[in-house]
Amino acid sequence: MLKRVGFLVALCLATFPPLDARAETPSAPRSGDTLYRLDWNNPALAADKLPSGITVVNEGPDNAPCLRVTVTEKDGTRMVNIPIDLTPWQGMNVLLAATMRAENVTKPAVSYLGVKMQFAYESPTKGKQWPGLGSTYGSFPWQETTALANIEPDATKGVLQLGLQGSSGTVWISNVRVLLWKKRPVRPAPDPKAPAPFRGDNVPPRLRGVMSPNSFRVEDFDTLAKWNVNLIRWQITRNWGKADTDTDLADYNHWIDFKLDELSKALDAAATRGIKVVIDIHWPPGGRLKNSTLRMVLEKPYSDHFVALWEKIARRFKGHPAVWGYDLINEPVQEQPSPEGIDDWYHLEVRAAKAIRAIDPDTPIIFEVDHSDSANAYNFIEPIPVSRVIYQVHMYEPGIFTHQGVHTTLDANGQPSVTYPGTIDGKKYDRETLRQILAPVRAFQLAYNVPIYVGEFSAIRWAPGAAQYLDDCISIFEEYGWDWSYHAFREWGGWSVEAADLPYSPGNHPAAKEPTDRYLVLKKYFDLNKPAPVAAPKP
Repeated sequence: MLKRVGFLVALCLATFPPLDARAETPSAPRSGDTLYRLDWNNPALAADKLPSGITVVNEGPDNAPCLRVTVTEKDGTRMVNIPIDLTPWQGMNVLLAATMRAENVTKPAVSYLGVKMQFAYESPTKGKQWPGLGSTYGSFPWQETTALANIEPDATKGVLQLGLQGSSGTVWISNVRVLLWKKRPVRPAPDPKAPAPFRGDNVPPRLRGVMSPNSFRVEDFDTLAKWNVNLIRWQITRNWGKADTDTDLADYNHWIDFKLDELSKALDAAATRGIKVVIDIHWPPGGRLKNSTLRMVLEKPYSDHFVALWEKIARRFKGHPAVWGYDLINEPVQEQPSPEGIDDWYHLEVRAAKAIRAIDPDTPIIFEVDHSDSANAYNFIEPIPVSRVIYQVHMYEPGIFTHQGVHTTLDANGQPSVTYPGTIDGKKYDRETLRQILAPVRAFQLAYNVPIYVGEFSAIRWAPGAAQYLDDCISIFEEYGWDWSYHAFREWGGWSVEAADLPYSPGNHPAAKEPTDRYLVLKKYFDLNKPAPVAAPKP
């Protein structure tokens, strides 16, 4: 069991060969190869170039050189910016790695601050990017620390940023490297004569619905039936922000048995109302680390338990008329290699899918991709070797708009100010921009002739232009023939289309007196689920 004060497990346990044994081969790199190693003679690290509070000292492991970064003021920032050419790594997922220790680094106000090891660059198509380390603070001894970073295909000039942001305390950073994680596979050409992909037996031509509440109430299904909803993604979740509780597998089993009994009631209620259900394991055995990495990709007891859980679900619900698909794991995240003998996120999902297929050969399996099931992650994956698979994506981009006041800061007056459509973080966002964001998923769909399901998409209720954002998203889903479910129905008021669109009030979500603009957008598309009227016979 992992017991961490800081962040991440030792990379020396990884399935990659030892880092120092890898040749640095940027011309033809393989997964795990070192693409870059920080030279301590870099001009950006000269004493006269470093900000106050940052020095290069021989205080690393075995007296190796390292950066020592100290911030004394509350919520302060000290970072060094090292220019770097990203051109050789265009279109790659890379792994930022360093050996770090920290003393009394304060918890930052938002999760992406704290100890920093990241790239900062601007993509002409995607805008400003800051991929790298998040949720790292506290006190911890020397340990290997890693973070994934996506390099867009049009990235050129960037900077490697190291230090502290929005925290006080001291961090030592040594042995900084960049390793190859994944390259983009070569896609086959689309086959215009391919038959329509399998979406399930006895399903409507299109499934349009919502994410579920966190508990079962039969009256909710009555409301959804009145809305003409024909799909609900039933999320099995708990313990937000309390990941350590999920390391007790006996306790996890007790909880999951209760939730599966609740699911059984939901399935029966859905079946009588013509609503299909996605069974969504929203919270896995073992939970997640602070950076959202699935603990089950690092420790075998949890990965084995995950597979056994899906065998249990398949045995119990195989053949239920309401079940549309088995959604293996919500929003996979893996920020470091798996130890030897343990499956990474992709192969663990494949293993669970094959275990399901040994029990249930028919029910669709819904596969999610890493980077929290992001559209961009579809640039790097290939279909899994399992039959009847539906591929899922989540859409919350740009997050600075969809989650303003949730995960992002507000304006100087403490109010939401990011408007859609409009210029967001220096980049124009409109329907065509959303289409560009979803382009990797569309390319994957066409290359492999597979069905796509948008399991989650939303914009917080006080976001200016939220209704237009939803309409633009859904219109693209409809154009591409994708099934979809809105996040979320009666789960939290911030997402609820039954709560007033405005004003901003995160602790209070007043019920709307009239149908909200966001509800009217959803209802317009839900009404497409109604059977077409039968024309009267001619006399």
